[in-house]
Amino acid sequence: MKDTRLIMGMPITLEILDTSATEDDLERVFAHFNAIDENFSTYKTGSEVSRFNRGELTAEQYSDNLRTILSLSEQTKKETNGYFDVEHAGVFDPSGIVKGWAIHNAAQMLRDRGLQNFYVDAGGDVEVAGHKAGQAWKVGIRNPFNRSQNVKILALSDQGIATSGTAIRGQHIYNPHQPTSQLQDVVSLTVIGPNVYEADRFATAAFAMGKDGIVFIERLAGFEGYMIDVHARATFTTGFERYVYHQ
Repeated sequence: MKDTRLIMGMPITLEILDTSATEDDLERVFAHFNAIDENFSTYKTGSEVSRFNRGELTAEQYSDNLRTILSLSEQTKKETNGYFDVEHAGVFDPSGIVKGWAIHNAAQMLRDRGLQNFYVDAGGDVEVAGHKAGQAWKVGIRNPFNRSQNVKILALSDQGIATSGTAIRGQHIYNPHQPTSQLQDVVSLTVIGPNVYEADRFATAAFAMGKDGIVFIERLAGFEGYMIDVHARATFTTGFERYVYHQ
């Protein structure tokens, strides 16, 4: 069972292999992403984030989801020495944490239904569970200089993977410690973690660190990373190679 829909301005693909899965499982997950988009889109004037940025909400009016994202964002800022910051030039933009959080919540919805073998992909950030045809799921890392190619194929199970970079959205991540300088040394940084929420938030922070980002990932227990610099050179963490799929 597999479907792809355009939500949150990106393709979201859900594949469930368990025979007990139903169409309702797909619909619930896509409804979840639609609700997240309505709440957290910075492009929709009626979203809670837009109303928050216009100062129209008091703290008592925040939704539980907004409170959660504000708390998780502050936690991540502390854990990354300030390199993860959802506020830039006075504007609150939680997209660096919301996507991974939303994917992970979608995966948890499926687990709560007793499903064990599935793949949730939103704009290239992925959480996988179980196996496909008896093997780990295959997930590609795109070549940022040629999006039709993969530079690596990884074999993952019960993990998340997220990539931060400039190939699709251009310069949209900044170094909070040097907010007026563009990040020009690194074009792509991929992180493998225990789930996509963890991978996504640390990928964003590590990218903001420039070439030091891969060192930050190296020091994180339970995470691996793969960085491609502006000269198309790759640097990866010591445990990364064990996930590379060799045909």
